Amino acid sequence: MTSNKSHELVEQVRARCIEQGIKPDVRAVTEIVRQLLPASSHGDLVELIDIVLSEIFGLGPIEGLLLLPGLTDVLVNRFDQVWVDQGQGLRKTKVAWPSEQAARDFASHLAALGHRRLDDAHPFVDLQLENGIRFHAALPPLAVAGIAMSFRVPSNQQYTLGKLLVLGAFSESIYDKLTQIVADRKSFIISGGTGSGKTTLLAAMLSHVDKCHRIVVIEDSTELDINHPHVVKVQSRLANSEGFGEVTMTDLVRQTLRMRPDRIVVGEVRGTEISDLLLALNTGHNGSATTIHADDALSVPTRIEALGLLAGLPRQAIHAQMYCAFNYVIQMHDAQLRPRGVASIAKFVKLIDGTVTTEVILEDLYVEPRDAAVPSKLKIQAVA
Repeated sequence: MTSNKSHELVEQVRARCIEQGIKPDVRAVTEIVRQLLPASSHGDLVELIDIVLSEIFGLGPIEGLLLLPGLTDVLVNRFDQVWVDQGQGLRKTKVAWPSEQAARDFASHLAALGHRRLDDAHPFVDLQLENGIRFHAALPPLAVAGIAMSFRVPSNQQYTLGKLLVLGAFSESIYDKLTQIVADRKSFIISGGTGSGKTTLLAAMLSHVDKCHRIVVIEDSTELDINHPHVVKVQSRLANSEGFGEVTMTDLVRQTLRMRPDRIVVGEVRGTEISDLLLALNTGHNGSATTIHADDALSVPTRIEALGLLAGLPRQAIHAQMYCAFNYVIQMHDAQLRPRGVASIAKFVKLIDGTVTTEVILEDLYVEPRDAAVPSKLKIQAVA
């Protein structure tokens, strides 16, 4: 059966379920497919039922991509342009929907599963699917070339710092410093770009936290998978189609203080929640952590200042609270240029004028390999 005919069959099954007022479970789908295609052989019926179930309950054309090793992202630029990232940069695949309308129907269906709308009145959607995948979609004309979809795939592996050391993410010198940061209850920020491994490293470091410590994790989508016996996770929530029910990251940071945390962890700071986080970390929650988008360790204080100004904090207060809240910045490599891993570790330093900067104490000296096909080992040097 061609892709177009498969899509037509899926839509017919959905329409029949709506008409009959029944839930599209395995039994119902099987019966409807038999009614629609009574002349099909048993083998063909099994294949068709699998296709329909994959479209209704799974992720349709991209379902097979989820089996790719190291997959972090599936990006759809339009219905016939699907890209994946397995940690080695973006690569185009041969996966496609039969038409723009088929891709749009697929996205609308995923939105409906998350109790969201995706249509001309609501041309974009952002939600987390039941399998933990973060899904975002934008319709034309917002997405000029056609429907654009992004799937952020959580890792199905748990890493410790020891495993990352073996994989070459950092040297023994950096490994020792990372474990010391956790053991000494120093608060830290992991900085880097999208796909650089910030979340993986954060989860690995938190797995080394003392087992008697209570870790409260605040995220806008569940990504951190921490191997620790005492983790409490809270997650923000978008408003519903009527504009009600929103729970922001700022709300959650405030609520966290009532939950008796030993360590507060924010999956990523990107907005006004930085104000409440700085206040929270100035009340004795040593060993807390977060991630942030920044090109290098030196840019982190500037990035925090910008977020603090958006939250209405005075510049002087931002720098004073920043210095007391965080001890270290762990900077990741640019994943588009070099293998994933730690580029440097820097400490926060207060200047004479009261502002805060960072000073690198361990740095990765990356040596380009002579043969581009052979990855270079990472060399770490202590900086005086």
